Amino acid sequence: MTPDATHSTQAAPDPDGLRDVITGARCLLLGFDGPLCRLFPGQRARRVADGLIDRLKERGHQVPLTEDERTADGPQALLRAVALAGGPAGDLAEALERELAREELGAAATAWPTPYADPLIRTSVAVGLRLALTTDTSPQAVERYLAGRGLAGCFTPHVYGRTTDLSRLKPDPHCVDRALAALGAAPATAVMIGEAPADLLAARAAGVRFLGCARDDLRARRLRRAGAEVVVRGLGPVLALVRSGART
Repeated sequence: MTPDATHSTQAAPDPDGLRDVITGARCLLLGFDGPLCRLFPGQRARRVADGLIDRLKERGHQVPLTEDERTADGPQALLRAVALAGGPAGDLAEALERELAREELGAAATAWPTPYADPLIRTSVAVGLRLALTTDTSPQAVERYLAGRGLAGCFTPHVYGRTTDLSRLKPDPHCVDRALAALGAAPATAVMIGEAPADLLAARAAGVRFLGCARDDLRARRLRRAGAEVVVRGLGPVLALVRSGART
């Protein structure tokens, strides 16, 4: 049985610092792969990344990734590394991006929803938070997933996904800045929820508060090493605080 994000939740304890991050928020900027769902569950993310690496090797290129990057970030880390590499390897980035976009679009229908993500989204809308998605995933894949979960109306038109300009992948704050501008929001009124160090760095560059959401020890350690001050191991406590009105 795959995880379901429609769980009910009891009042949850407030992890150190979480209340301070949420208090005063008027906008919630969410990453996609991780905070909303597992786009490539199980070992699929690693397999997709390995397939892209094989394409590079066939063309005589290698992009060094740490084991943690391959395990935690998978194909996103690879695309980011290739785009930043420049030169002959960087010339392949657009082709790899198209291949990854096809994989993401196909995976959107079978992605595993993150527990509590769906009720957090609907509750946030109900209490007046404005939402946007800020992600390095293909926007077409994101929109397919949201439509399948009945969540598109909670975000439309505020889905800011990967563009053809791969230099704008996180940690560049491009997608975060786009969301803030479209929402007419000051950075101080927004909180970004993300799973990867690149999310943290993008939020920091945009002047937005950051909440790390890590589903396992590896991702939690990476966020803390990158400087994340508040990291939760699930969205249940966030949902409880939003429901209680603690954000005001």
